[in-house]
Amino acid sequence: MAAAPKIKELDNYDWKGINRRGKKTQGEIKASSIMEAKALLRQQGITPSLVRKQAKSLFGGDPKIVPVDIAIVTRQIATMLQAGVPLVQSIDLIATGSEKKNLRVLMQKISLKVQSGLPLSEVLREQPKYFDELYCDLVKSGEQSGALDRIFDRIAIYKEKAEALKSKIKKAMFYPIAVVIVALIVTSILLIFVVPQFAEIFAGFGAELPAFTLFVVKLSELMQAYWWVVLVALVIAFKVVGKMYNTSLSFRTGADALILKAPVVGDILNKAAVARYARTLSTTFAAGVPLIEALESAAGAAGNEIYRNAIMEVRADVSAGGQMFSSMKTTNRFPEMVIQMVSIGEESGSLDDMLARVANIYEQEVDDAVDGLTALLEPLIMAVLGVLIGGLIIAMYLPIFQMGAVIK
Repeated sequence: MAAAPKIKELDNYDWKGINRRGKKTQGEIKASSIMEAKALLRQQGITPSLVRKQAKSLFGGDPKIVPVDIAIVTRQIATMLQAGVPLVQSIDLIATGSEKKNLRVLMQKISLKVQSGLPLSEVLREQPKYFDELYCDLVKSGEQSGALDRIFDRIAIYKEKAEALKSKIKKAMFYPIAVVIVALIVTSILLIFVVPQFAEIFAGFGAELPAFTLFVVKLSELMQAYWWVVLVALVIAFKVVGKMYNTSLSFRTGADALILKAPVVGDILNKAAVARYARTLSTTFAAGVPLIEALESAAGAAGNEIYRNAIMEVRADVSAGGQMFSSMKTTNRFPEMVIQMVSIGEESGSLDDMLARVANIYEQEVDDAVDGLTALLEPLIMAVLGVLIGGLIIAMYLPIFQMGAVIK
């Protein structure tokens, strides 16, 4: 078998020149060399006067490919296929227009292998880091049905909704964590650098300090002596918890159950899990994937061990001949409204449409809940910081107030 041709890496070039109308113009172009860049410009009717390679980043080179990039690529492929552009040409156009070098190289590799005769779904399976099993299965179903443009449109919608939902969840989790981190940093700075200054002043008083002030001074001394121990312990605890979450099923199940019961945030995560379940199931089922396989895909995309187990229970019941809505009810994880809509969908033969409606409803509820959480936590951050800083200030000035009272 002949070796695959080596992919040339394209670089960005800044250029200046004169167009067909004699007007000065400038811009950017991607090429493998300055000579190729000049040739491409001449093909466009531009006489280049300056072509200069762009300087590369000093901070680690080209950015990594992230899920949002894959969602954008999917939407671009769907749009071009629906416009009648052939698949290989669509991939080549995306590769040429990509700003990220890593993404450009990835799309060029995919294009070469598709041109060699391999099915796109098989080529994508060779890149599991970027294209998961669900993505590849949907592409395969599109290839088999001859409706790859329609399938890519469904995948694009799915990826866009999934990334939007993920962004909302991150936003919901960010604020509580931010409150804790900011509170810890401010408290640590005050205890390590500010309180000792007051402690030196109090040492010259020769009087007994109030209990609250004494407690803060002792805490400050403890932080000055063992701050590094606290920092190392926090780092180790963070790593240990992360490793246990990734390796221990029982720990992950317990942690996910605890998170789902958390006030406010737990409600958002519950709604997000239902939205993700409905969106995944709607997309796969509408693409022609059998319900049993669609449920397995939905379980894999649940993002939470509690919901994954519940969906697998539904899958087992449906495999045994049960109805999906009754199986969902048995798990005690899904809201009654969702169960009723699934029941209507099963009876009317429009399950994918009903699930899409459920996903839309719960994605909107997550959006509203996150906005509400943001509005709630903004004053809470101020209140927490006010209590901490105010408490430390009172502790430091309490002896001075008492001395003033004695003098009077």
